[in-house]
Amino acid sequence: MFTEELVAVSRQPRVELFVARTTGPSHRTVLVIHGGPDWDHTYLREPLSKLAGTHRLVMPDLRGCGRSTRGLSDDQYTPDTAVDDLIILMDTIGVDRADVLGFSYGGLLAQRLALAAPHRVRRLVLASTTVEAVPADAFDDWPDALERRATGARVWSNPHLAGPELTRAAAVAAAPANLWRHELLPAYLRRLESVRFSAEWLRPLRAGILPQAVLEDAVPRLAALAIPMLFLHGRYDMTFPAHLVQRAAGTIPSAGVKILESAGHMAHVDQPDAWLAAVSPFLD
Repeated sequence: MFTEELVAVSRQPRVELFVARTTGPSHRTVLVIHGGPDWDHTYLREPLSKLAGTHRLVMPDLRGCGRSTRGLSDDQYTPDTAVDDLIILMDTIGVDRADVLGFSYGGLLAQRLALAAPHRVRRLVLASTTVEAVPADAFDDWPDALERRATGARVWSNPHLAGPELTRAAAVAAAPANLWRHELLPAYLRRLESVRFSAEWLRPLRAGILPQAVLEDAVPRLAALAIPMLFLHGRYDMTFPAHLVQRAAGTIPSAGVKILESAGHMAHVDQPDAWLAAVSPFLD
């Protein structure tokens, strides 16, 4: 179903993005931007693959991620360089305008893409993400979230883990916080086994030189674009609180919001049918 290739998006430094694509009408191209950022796109293939044929899916791994170019200097991993890559990718594969779906950190990049090149974005799906910084006390009234988040966070201080092994271990440890329906946890962990984790973006993050991806003035700037937007979120998201999304959507006239019950950060895993049922008509 997916064809896979490396697409050059930069000569200096040399950067190639690994891209998975499906067939479908060009005017229904959906550019999917994964999160992490030290993950790859594969954890999002389902249920999105069900759109193949009626839509043309374009699912790249960001620079430094998955099977895309790694080993760049730390200053080459920034939200802006990632967005530049995506715009050049669209140019290279002949996509003038696309629907853009950004998940988690990818949602922050999707916002930047829409602001940098609004004429290239037809519709915008912001899934399990935010448009404003999460306050330090956002989960203080939610003991279960504090406990689950703390369990995942402890992995980052493990002195015996480094590189992609650390990123993978952190993703596994955070699974109980990211997935609300725990009966699905075994299948979710199997999905994580196929993700090609990296730690390229972790280096500049720990060095303190990774620019903040959240834009301070995102809400008014997105509102001014008048691009149709869908905020798609799990009610029990323990990364980006759902109430932040609802508040932002309420101040952006072109935005709608769909909050999925019995779903956490990985809402597309918790509620795949409901998640896809929200995305599909919005992209038609």
